[in-house]
Amino acid sequence: MRNVPLSEVDRVDRDVLPIATDYPAGLVLDWHEHRRAQFLYGATGTMVVETGSGTWTVPTAQGVMIPPATRHRVRMIGVSTSSLYIEPGAVPWWPTECVVVEVSSLLREMLLVAADLPAEYDRDGREGAIAALLLFELATLRSLPLHLTLPASADLVALCRAYLGKPEVGVTNAEWAGRVAMSERAFTRRFLREVGISPAAWRLRARLLAAIPLLRSQPVTRVASTLGYASPAAFSFAFSREFGMPPSAVGRREDTNR
Repeated sequence: MRNVPLSEVDRVDRDVLPIATDYPAGLVLDWHEHRRAQFLYGATGTMVVETGSGTWTVPTAQGVMIPPATRHRVRMIGVSTSSLYIEPGAVPWWPTECVVVEVSSLLREMLLVAADLPAEYDRDGREGAIAALLLFELATLRSLPLHLTLPASADLVALCRAYLGKPEVGVTNAEWAGRVAMSERAFTRRFLREVGISPAAWRLRARLLAAIPLLRSQPVTRVASTLGYASPAAFSFAFSREFGMPPSAVGRREDTNR
């Protein structure tokens, strides 16, 4: 199925419903949730998935597992997607929080094939075997640490969301503390208690995640400069240390099958 709203087929008696969708650059799918679990794969572009508790940045040719009944929104940056909407009972092992995963070559090929399946595909023939194999392959995917935890309290969430919209290099803990009328020490302790990392470490991670869509169209030298790094080497070191992979692993990738 291609460019078919889930609402039209959600009640079809199939454990797995594959739907491929093309989105214009910059589109935001506003807050919504699905009854089914969702595996969302970006064949092109970059996606940023947000829930009430965090954000997940999904590079080109990778995917994200979204639990059923999870309220979320998605920002699309030049994205063509393939989604698998899965009955919760068919995947009792599904994560309870969103997870970015590294998509295998086999799964990419299978998603391409699955996009042409009808909603009421033959469960007992080749089409049903494809759907079953998709579930087996999903269970093997390696997670990628491309996420940010958001604070629980409204005032700290507001600070973080504003920073995600414009991740400026020069912002300090003292400035953030002043915005919520707290001392820097008390603010830092509170932030660490709610998020698990310091405000400075959180902002660093946010800036490095913001580099991922930039790396699709810009050289590392320019991205490093934009993010305030003295050299590409310094940026690459920080990126690799934070995420366990070099910037080249998430930049300038397109699905050659499309």
